Amino acid sequence: MKKVLVIGYVWPEPNSSAAGSHMLSILQLYKQQGWQVEFATPAQRTEHMIDLAAEGISSQSIVLNCDSFDSYIAQYAPDIVMFDRFMMEEQFGWRVEKHCPNALRILDTEDLQCLRHARHQAHKANREMTTADLFSDIAKREIAAILRCDLSLIISDFEMQLLQDTFKVDAHLLQHLPFMVDLAQLPTQTLGFNERQHFMTIGNFRHAPNWDAVLYLQQIWPLIRQQLPEAELHIYGSYPPPKATALHNPKTGFLIKGWADDAFVVMEQARVCLAPLRFGAGIKGKLLDAMIMQTPSITTTIGSEGMHGELTWPGAIVEVGMDAEGAQAFADAAVALYQDEVRWQQAQRQGTALLKQRYDGEQLGEQLINRITEIAGQLDAHRLANFTGSMLRHHSMMSTKYMSQWIAAKNA
Repeated sequence: MKKVLVIGYVWPEPNSSAAGSHMLSILQLYKQQGWQVEFATPAQRTEHMIDLAAEGISSQSIVLNCDSFDSYIAQYAPDIVMFDRFMMEEQFGWRVEKHCPNALRILDTEDLQCLRHARHQAHKANREMTTADLFSDIAKREIAAILRCDLSLIISDFEMQLLQDTFKVDAHLLQHLPFMVDLAQLPTQTLGFNERQHFMTIGNFRHAPNWDAVLYLQQIWPLIRQQLPEAELHIYGSYPPPKATALHNPKTGFLIKGWADDAFVVMEQARVCLAPLRFGAGIKGKLLDAMIMQTPSITTTIGSEGMHGELTWPGAIVEVGMDAEGAQAFADAAVALYQDEVRWQQAQRQGTALLKQRYDGEQLGEQLINRITEIAGQLDAHRLANFTGSMLRHHSMMSTKYMSQWIAAKNA
């Protein structure tokens, strides 16, 4: 039986974020192989974290910059270690290599943090992203972590291409792994056009792109209400701050609903999902949930990025840009879809086709396990072919390691 250790940035919250849902699907995939799986994280426990024990997964709290991790991992002796985002690889990668040198090291990037950061910087400056934005200190750290690992999981095919073309990362270090959907569990029938009403959006309020989308909806919503005066916008998401709840306005139909006990239920009740994302990275769980519940969506080029390939989007994609014309175009597309039953039903069918062609969890999971097995069977040769990675693990590059040791010594 293989032993897997997953070092998490946070405790998984599949009902709060797409990252939490993606993480849980990977943990479940490992369990399905008959592997022993443990999840460890230095993060504080949260009210919405999943019960890992109920999934047959053990858990452990660990400490940053502390030698206690060394004895812990030496005792657990995993065959595979997966880091959740590059920050965890920075913190614990060198310790894993020291005490379990033969353990296969995987990085789950969730989405490229450097891409999201670069787009955020450009958005705040009201301009297009530049190469200078992208080649930031965060990028240097993230790409270094990818190169130090034996395999990195990349959620978006756009990001797969970016890593290979722009950052010159060898394809043998990467595995495209979008959200894994259990196609057998897809609902065969959901509420019809006339059984649904209103618009909705959903997303963790702590995630900057989601909060920006809510602020942008403040511009878009009055344009929709001018044409649909009885419509409402229901905004769901975990951890709504006071600045979000202050936007709640029943008179205008702009309703901050906060936490949703079941995202699928509220998604199914809405006629159209709105996701006016102006920056970000990865692929969007809310839009995948919309497809699963056969809810057509209006989004942006950022929102749809890496999700549909050459297939038709189940709704509409609007290029919002930096001016007021984008808000009007987004509103017009939302109203048109909301009122057109034939087009709405066509969008439903397009969403189902997308899920089947690009998000087959059984197929994607099998591809990942085969890749892990292949690399594990020739680990020495695989690492030998990654000279840049070995160079980045050389003692002269170990600033994080020595800083961590210094902090541990100081704390002692």
